[in-house]
Amino acid sequence: MIFAQERQQQQRFPRPEFESGYQTPTHQLLNQRGPMWEYADVAVLIAALSLTSWFAIKKRSRKGILWMSVFSLAYFGFYRQGCICSVGSVQNISLALFNNNYSVPLSAILFFIIPLIFALLYGRVFCAGVCPLGAIQELTGFRPVRIHKSVEAVLASIPFIYLGLSVLFAATQSQFIICRYDPFVGIFRLNAPFTMIIFGVLLLVAGIFVNRPYCRYLCPYGALQNIFSRFSGKHLTITPAECTNCRLCEECCPYDAILPSDDLKKTEPKEITRKRFILYLVLIPIMTIAGAILLYNLSPALSAVNSNVRLAREIRLEKEKGVPALSKSAAAFKESGKTEEQLFSEESVILGRFRKGTPWVGMFLGLSLGAGLFSMTIRKTRTEYKPDQGKCFSCGKCFEYCPIESKISK
Repeated sequence: MIFAQERQQQQRFPRPEFESGYQTPTHQLLNQRGPMWEYADVAVLIAALSLTSWFAIKKRSRKGILWMSVFSLAYFGFYRQGCICSVGSVQNISLALFNNNYSVPLSAILFFIIPLIFALLYGRVFCAGVCPLGAIQELTGFRPVRIHKSVEAVLASIPFIYLGLSVLFAATQSQFIICRYDPFVGIFRLNAPFTMIIFGVLLLVAGIFVNRPYCRYLCPYGALQNIFSRFSGKHLTITPAECTNCRLCEECCPYDAILPSDDLKKTEPKEITRKRFILYLVLIPIMTIAGAILLYNLSPALSAVNSNVRLAREIRLEKEKGVPALSKSAAAFKESGKTEEQLFSEESVILGRFRKGTPWVGMFLGLSLGAGLFSMTIRKTRTEYKPDQGKCFSCGKCFEYCPIESKISK
């Protein structure tokens, strides 16, 4: 009986016979990079950072920095397809710190730490010529325009918010939002969703007039670079000799990162300065506490980023109000044999994680904003033009406008 059924199946589905010269392709395995190649990427990263630091601080060569950008775009961008990425490594580190069941690769740790060490030593040289996301934008900035300082201040706070949320979502095992909404990695891999291609193209078009829009107003790793670079020991300077305050460099910086000489500014009365200093100092703890309370109250809404939380709410809505759960995840849940109690229990655990994490994120955001306002009241006496070590991308454009620099190079 079984033999007859097998024979009938063989007659119904006969073995295909290829008599036209066709050859069955051999089995192909994915071409995965081994650990040796991962550490080769780390070596390339260190070499690129070292060369960019040398071009920015010792050689003082804008062309050298540009060529490093071209190399980084070709290697870390199109050849390595934007991965491994220092920007996205923020999420790997966050997930590993708050989840014992996740082991972060050593290469990801190194890609996260090494650019920050260089920022602490030499400023934002990673942003200048090593980051492929910055490089693709740097090469499209042809006609930069200035943005009003008040608008610039508001937009510059977004990377800190993005950083806080990306750490929160990664730590709660919800999403890697940096990778999901990266506008350029999909272009590097030539397989981006249509919406992300449009987003990336719009950023590049905007970058013609507003240099590095993603780096300045979105990049979460750039927020960390901003903080570390403020304490850099050897930062790029506008001129290697004594500044003559000719003001030629004042308008050349597309990032508004050049601090003018105090000798050229009108000083306000000390009483007003003292009052502002005290006010902003008092605002720091107030804004820190307010940020913690605000984010804690938003934790239920933020937890909806997690797919299990969304599914639990969809099932509960169907159970309590009769609204049909029609999503694919709901259909898969109903066929999985998992009980509603288990799903709701998982939802409760995830929401608890968000309630623990959101106050810390709120404190970070409030403290960052308060410290930023307070820093405006602290002024060191400057007798020459200097770069703002936090905002400066170490791109070297100011070299080309300094007359003293031109005389030395000749």
